[in-house]
Order: sequence, then structure tokens, then C-alpha cells
Amino acid sequence: MAKKQTRSTNTRKVVVEQNQEMVLEEPVVVKTKTQKPKKDDWEITDRVYYLMGNKKPISRMIKSANLYWFDEEKGYEREIKYCENQKTPFVDEMKGDQRLSHIVFRNGAFYVEKTKTVLQKFLSLYHPENGSLFYEFEPVKEAVNEIERLELEADAILAARNMDIDMAEAVMRVELGSKVSEMSSKELKRDLLLFARNNPDLLLELINDDNVQLRNYGIKATELGIIKLSNDQRTFKWGSNDRKLMTVPFDEHPYSALAAWFKTDEGMEIYSNIEKQIK
Repeated sequence: MAKKQTRSTNTRKVVVEQNQEMVLEEPVVVKTKTQKPKKDDWEITDRVYYLMGNKKPISRMIKSANLYWFDEEKGYEREIKYCENQKTPFVDEMKGDQRLSHIVFRNGAFYVEKTKTVLQKFLSLYHPENGSLFYEFEPVKEAVNEIERLELEADAILAARNMDIDMAEAVMRVELGSKVSEMSSKELKRDLLLFARNNPDLLLELINDDNVQLRNYGIKATELGIIKLSNDQRTFKWGSNDRKLMTVPFDEHPYSALAAWFKTDEGMEIYSNIEKQIK
């Protein structure tokens, strides 16, 4: 029987046997878990801040001191201010001299380069007037809002294109009042599409409001003399014989009350009668 020679090393065992191939046994490597340091999720980038509203004064200074921010972890309010020579906006963490810096918006805007992280955090995270006096421009958020607005506008325009003339008249009567009765179908369609583009959310809301069409029939019936509304706007009557139909509840709009009444058992019969006369 062939004799085996064995040689041990720190890294592997080598087994040599006559007339056989050399076999290498690789060492077992034991992996240990290492905890990765937590990364600050604050994005290092340039930021722009704008004053709220449409006002763009030549210059507008906002407060950079005597401000407080509630720290939920510590459970109390902490004084904050912005000093260019400090690495934190928290007064209780500042060291040495505190050279207060002014924050001035020019023409309604304030640009802060990415190297001034403390100032950015002071404005974006801690300043109590963020969201009321000024706001941070966020391109991604603005894009999302714009997409939602465009989709809403597209839905409203599509709904306006497919809307029948009676519903279009009912919707536009809310916007234009009695002027709708004098408009041609082309004028009505044009104004409806413009309304859809300029006020898409309101148009979609009106389409889903079943009282809109009922209210429109009530107004048309009054204009045609089918029914009458008393001078004090408290009572609806038949136009032909002055028979009382309903009393408007106190502090309610007469045509909104009439639309609600049309849904009652008695009102449905009257509505059906009015609808036939209008058509």
C-alpha cells in the first residue's frame, strides 16, 4: 500500500499520494456581521426657497433668531438660530462665539448652495414659518403635483366632450347663471370645455352631484313659467293655477331645496310632469 505524506500549513492541508493527483483542502472562512454606519438621509444639493403667494418684494428678511423648535425625542422646545460660524442651528449645541446671520429673500426667492447644509436644515426642517411664510421648491414634488393636475384636467375635458347638452346646461348654469338660457349649443360647449380646463376639479364634482341637473330643471321650469317662486323666495307654486307645491325651509337656497324635494315621492311626480313639459 502506498505511503501518504501529509504536510500542514496555516492556510491549507496538502495530501500527497504516489501515482495520484494532489488534493488541496481549502480553509473554511467564517464571515462575521459588521454593522454598517447609518447614513444621513439629507441630500447634499443646492436648494431654492420662495415666499408664499404671488408677492415678490425686492427684499424681505425673515427671522433667523429667537425661534423655537419642539424636539419630540427630548420632549421640550429648543431654541434655534442661524449662525454662519456654527455647525448646528441648536443654541444648546453651539460652541464659542455666535455670529448671527441674516436671511434675506431677493425678489421673492432665496438660493442656498449645497455647501451651506446648516442653513438648509434650519430653513427646511426647523424654521416655524416654513409652509406659511416661505416654502422649499422641490422639483420632484412639483412634478408629481403637475402630473396629477394634468391628469385631472384631461379627465375633465374628456367628460365635457362626452357630456349631453342637458347636463352641460345644468353644469354651466352653476357657473354662468341665467345667461345659459340665451346661449347656443356651440357657445355652451365652448364654455364647458374652457370651464373643464380652468376648473377641472369643480367640473368633475358637479358632474357627480345629482342635484345639479334637478336644480337646473327647477330653474328652467321657473323661467318658462311652468312653476313660480314667490317674491319672498319661500314658496313654489304651479304657474297655471297657483297651487302650492312646496315651502322652502328657512336659510336654504330655494332651488337647492327644490332639487332635494324632487327626490321625495310627491316631488318625483311633479318632476316627471315638469320634465315632459320642458321637452
